[in-house]
Parts: sequence; structure tokens; C-alpha cells
Amino acid sequence: MSCKPDRINATAQRPRKALDKLQRLNAALRHREADRVPISDFFWGGFVRRWRAELGLAPDADPYKHYDLDFVVTLPNMDLWIRPFEILKETPEEVVVRTGFGATLRKRFEFPMPEMVDWAIKSIEQLERAQFDDPRDRRRFFAGGDNQIAGVGDGFERNSPPWIETVKSLWPDFAVFGSMIEVSECLTRLIGQQNAMFWIGEYPERMGAVINRLGAFYLEMARAEIEAGRGWLDGFVIWGDVAYKKATFISPAYWRKYFKPWVAQMTEAAHEAGLLVIYHGCGNVRALIDDFIEIGIDGLNPLEAKAGLDVVELRKQYGHRLAFCGNSDITIWETNDLDRIRREVLRKLNAAKGGGYIFMSDHSVTAGVSGRTYDYIVKLVREAGQYPLRLGEFDLPV
Repeated sequence: MSCKPDRINATAQRPRKALDKLQRLNAALRHREADRVPISDFFWGGFVRRWRAELGLAPDADPYKHYDLDFVVTLPNMDLWIRPFEILKETPEEVVVRTGFGATLRKRFEFPMPEMVDWAIKSIEQLERAQFDDPRDRRRFFAGGDNQIAGVGDGFERNSPPWIETVKSLWPDFAVFGSMIEVSECLTRLIGQQNAMFWIGEYPERMGAVINRLGAFYLEMARAEIEAGRGWLDGFVIWGDVAYKKATFISPAYWRKYFKPWVAQMTEAAHEAGLLVIYHGCGNVRALIDDFIEIGIDGLNPLEAKAGLDVVELRKQYGHRLAFCGNSDITIWETNDLDRIRREVLRKLNAAKGGGYIFMSDHSVTAGVSGRTYDYIVKLVREAGQYPLRLGEFDLPV
């Protein structure tokens, strides 16, 4: 496991505010108490529109800036093939596109997320033969254009701006994290989750060889991103959804054999550059937590409550061997019942005792959350999350 030095990415030009946020994150991820518990989140476009309307904010108001949140995660072009979207259908209600993963996605604007309907690669033989664009291609970091992860999600965006420009625009005000998918996320986009699981079951060694090739590909892309952002990045997120509500999609033993080594090397590359590392893995990842600790991951996100994870119980079980980021139950937030939300937020803040916790939802802030509800949550965390914590009747031993 590599050493994990504190990261203070400072120059004479960087405002004190950004440095304070970075010091706060360093403290949390190194299990120390700073001035208060850090807070940030991921926001669906539907929520942002509702929030602006309900709070009477400007059409371009941004939650990160409005609430002066502590960190922001950025996305370079991670497509396997760098190319513009191929528009297959476009109406006022929906758009169907083929992307740089060879995936065909249907984005219906009334729904929050797109539907994956087809993939260019339809057999393991095609997958084994596939050749991809250079992971170090400078367009990934220094040119604008279409890319699936930034462009087709809960919204639809063409010609995303150059990644480095986004990083530099955020750097004066926030701790800025770069990010990279690992192989599990790639396979979902390249061949679909069902095919990935079936082919791993049918051809475990052949798929293992594919995973190793893709792992090396994305490790090299991560290294190139870290180099491109040198002096501008404070941390790094590894995206790796490997689980559903009850357990991991594949056996933990197979994950350890083929996926884990690449997550470990990506983590090491970030740590060598002095960057904090957060692993984002949806679903019930309980079976892999000891592995994340062994790898040297600094923080684990999002800890979905709806998958049976509870950060207070995890803190009791794992102590301060790993920091946690998230776990505030979005289904409770969506009730917009402030009494229930207060109980949820204050109880989860127990995990911040001694540091080791960043307050976030257990995935992302959806359109079901009212603008006033989120406004209340931020103010509550800022008040109760000052050290020493003010949890009142919700104070628990951890």
C-alpha cells in the first residue's frame, strides 16, 4: 500500500477559501477533526431546475457555488473511441445516439436517466479483437467534444467543454477532483451489464484477459489525466459500480483476481501524485470493504442506504481504517419531511467523530428533493457539523 501524504495544492494565487476546503477534506480523509464536517454532492439536472424555481434563483445558479460546497468532481473524455455522437433519432421528447463506447442510448427527456438499447460489440470474439483510441490522446483532456459519460446522463449535452478548462474554472473556489472509470464501468457501457456477467460466467479466463487489457488501458488514461492536471487537481475519484442492492454483481473472488489489481494501481498512481482518492461504488459493496482498505482507498462513496449500508454501523465495525462519504438516505430526503430528515442527518453525522466522514447523499440529489429541503439540509449540516459536533439527542457512541 502506498503512502498517502496530505495534499495541499497551493500557489500564491489560490484563494484562502479553496485552501481551507482542501485542508478540511484532508482532515476528514485522514481521520482528524477540522473546523467542520465537509459537505458536497452530485446533483441531477431535474433537481437543479426545481431548486432554482423554488428558491427564486437565477437561471444559471449553481448549487456548488451557491452553498460554497467543499469539492467538485470533473470528468475527462473516457470514451474508448473519441468521436462525435451519431444522432439516430431526435424529437422534442427524446434523442437516440450512438456514442464513443459503441453504445446506442435512448434519452427520453421526461425521465432522469437514459436507456441503453444496443451495443456495437455483440460477442466475446468481437470484444477480444477490438482496438481503441490512444488512452493518452490529448483530446481527452484539452479539447471539447461529445463524450458519453458527460453528455448522456440525467441530461443531454453536446460538445462538452475541454476538461482542463473546467478544472481551471473551478480551482479558485473548490477542492477539485479528477476522475476515471475502472473496468466494471467500462464493460457496462461497452457491452452491457448483462453481457458482462454472462460472458464472465461462460468464459472466465477469456474475460479475465479482456479485463486486464482494459485495466491497463484505463490505468494509462488515469496517469495521463493526472499529468494533464498536474498543479490543478486535489483529489481523484475512481468510478466502479460493481454491486446491486444485495451483493456484488460478480463473485468477490473474481473481482479480487481481475478487477482489484487495476483499482490498486490507479490508486497508487493518484497517491504518487499526492492526490486524495475516493472510490465510488454503488450498491452493497460490503464484501469488498476490506479490499478497499488494503488497496489504500482514502474514502468510500456513496454507501447506499437502500442497499442496507449504514455509515454509523460501518464506523463501529471498521473504526478509522477507512473514511466514508455519503449514506444520507435520499429516499428520506425525497419525503421532504423536515423532522424525518433532521433525524436522518444528525444520526449519520455520528460517523464524523474523530474525522473520517464527508457528508453527502447516498447517491445523488434527485428531482424528488425540494429546493427548500436541500437548503435546510446544508444549513443543518453546517450548524450541527461544527466540531465539536452538536447532535443532541441523536448523539451515539461509535
